[in-house]
Amino acid sequence: MKNSRRSFLQQTALATSAFCLGFDWFKAEGKAGAMVASTVEAGRFNAYLEISSLGKVIIYSPNPEIGQGIKTAFPVVVAEELDVDWKDVEVRQSNLDTQRFDRQLTGGSGALKHSWDRLRKAGATARQMFIQAAAQTWKVDPSACKTASGFVIGPAGQKASYGSLASLAATLPVPTEPTYKNRKDYKIIGKRTKGVDNANVVTGKPVFGLDIEKPGMVIAQIIRPPFGATLKSFDATDALKMPGIIDVVSFKNKVAIVGQSTWQVMQARAAVSCKYDGQNLESESTHKKWFDEGMVTENAQVNRKDGDFKAAIAKAAKVVEATYECPFISHSPMEPMNFFADVRSDGSVLLAGPTQVPQSAQKAVATLLNRDEKKIEVELSKMGGGFGRRLNNDYALEAAELSSLIKKPVKVMWTREDDMMGGIYRPAVRYHFKAGLDAAGNMIAFYLRGVGLNAGNSTRQDNFPVGAIENVLIESVNQVSSVTTGPWRAPITNFLGYAEQAFLDEVAEAAGKDPIQMRLDWLARVKSNPVGKITYEPDRFIEVIKQAAEKSNWKKKPGVSQGFSVYYSHLSYVAQVADAVMVNGKPKITHITAVTDCGEVVNLSGAENQVKGAIIDGIGHAMFAKLRFNEGVASPSNFNSYRLIRGNEIPTIDAHFVDNGIAPTGLGEPALPPTGGSVANAIYAASKKRLYRQPFDI
Repeated sequence: MKNSRRSFLQQTALATSAFCLGFDWFKAEGKAGAMVASTVEAGRFNAYLEISSLGKVIIYSPNPEIGQGIKTAFPVVVAEELDVDWKDVEVRQSNLDTQRFDRQLTGGSGALKHSWDRLRKAGATARQMFIQAAAQTWKVDPSACKTASGFVIGPAGQKASYGSLASLAATLPVPTEPTYKNRKDYKIIGKRTKGVDNANVVTGKPVFGLDIEKPGMVIAQIIRPPFGATLKSFDATDALKMPGIIDVVSFKNKVAIVGQSTWQVMQARAAVSCKYDGQNLESESTHKKWFDEGMVTENAQVNRKDGDFKAAIAKAAKVVEATYECPFISHSPMEPMNFFADVRSDGSVLLAGPTQVPQSAQKAVATLLNRDEKKIEVELSKMGGGFGRRLNNDYALEAAELSSLIKKPVKVMWTREDDMMGGIYRPAVRYHFKAGLDAAGNMIAFYLRGVGLNAGNSTRQDNFPVGAIENVLIESVNQVSSVTTGPWRAPITNFLGYAEQAFLDEVAEAAGKDPIQMRLDWLARVKSNPVGKITYEPDRFIEVIKQAAEKSNWKKKPGVSQGFSVYYSHLSYVAQVADAVMVNGKPKITHITAVTDCGEVVNLSGAENQVKGAIIDGIGHAMFAKLRFNEGVASPSNFNSYRLIRGNEIPTIDAHFVDNGIAPTGLGEPALPPTGGSVANAIYAASKKRLYRQPFDI
């Protein structure tokens, strides 16, 4: 197939003035990838650059855009190495193509890290081939040529646009080791670049899943049971008589109302009554009981054991203990779940909508319907938030199964209440820490037990301060719940980071040490003699800590109380200092200084937004958000009673980045885990009140 496509494209290349320069960005492990020329009409293949004779450059971005800015950042890297002006670049979203792309997903803050070298190679390879084409045309040495703003410039001042060179360049051998730009010559990377969808978003142009319209499409909403309940029967007699209603069907313990418009479906939904069977439906008292049992069971999973914790704690001159707990919380994206599916009689399936994992959705639908994956097409839309919620395929599977039942293309629409009451949540977790100090205030023993409700391993057993302590015991207990859970921005560490950093501040106080200096001392110990396995780099930890202390004027602001926190996740390091003052007898966070080491910053404005957004998210959920359960039913059900952070509660935030030139690491999530800790520690510094539960009670 590849050979026939290339043959056709090469045959048609010389007949047009517009060409596609295609690169196998993701499949060419360590290789430059194939480059071919084609007419625009010949269609897409692999990931490619489309360059017209007028110099217009179109770069296709393959990963789903969820607000993290990847649709801008990917093309920035290609454009930089291609050496074109950003104003001449048009960015388009690619749909799912498993033959041409690898890791075409958004999750784990890993997209840019995974694709950095491939994206650079795509741009650099094209630039080098344009130089070769120009040198061949001018009969000069390629090393005497250079590029600038989409042109090749020769030794005698000759100048040729990429567009004019495209057909010749496409016939040349592909360089296996292209030359990359020096960082000092970057014109786009590291600068502020506006998001490519900004104008469309603020002017209300259709780019989100909720905007999808397809021929013959009907609308559906689904009634889901309480967690742990089974649908016994339903009565849709009145609903089926209402205008615009096409059908009411049940499947997978759910009831779907299908109609011509969203409003008609919503009205009919209210007329459907459902009866459920349920035994042992969970409530808050159930979850408390499971936490209590998990804390004392002898059947905990041992995740790490260094030295002899029990012997060391028995000899400790001072013991510090604390227990922390967080509730289930909703992802709360502004765009509720929705998805379109058209399951056709010829065996093909069209899926379209906001998903972080299009290939996973494709595979799941293929399994569900017993269809050939190759006949399932997935179109990607922009997402109005996700924070891990759209890593799950439940809503895509609902649309596909319903379409197969009603034999129509259908868009399943969730309401805000559906999202809050029938979604997939951050797991509820309880942690217990214990530290033993010697007479000099040095920590000689460290213990952590995590008990999670559907959390799997609720610890991160190789993270700091592990590596600095000789005697460590880390355990976890997973209690199985009927409440569906899944990744929530910075899974597990979103709460563990707060609990751990708040506890370490208690240890510092008990030891009579400055909390920043204590951490630096531990990291110096790790550098010289690490204990057991570590997953972090001490030097990078030390650098963000020192910069945060300096830039925040640590303990040098009169009348201001400060709290410190630092955390490593998704291969990045973030140190934060929160400033707090007392207002009317209550602590108020006024400012946060954050220093992030995420390697090379591709788009500075996007990076700043990611850090600030994660901090705002972290503050809001630490201080306000909570879901409660009563007999399998979640509450609150909407934003009028589910407390989120408000505009006037957001402190000023300074986001700084370590400039070390290493390849990019994660950024969408790493600034969230340390936020709860810096805020809690600042609140304690101001009010002398320790916080052990989220949401915070201040």
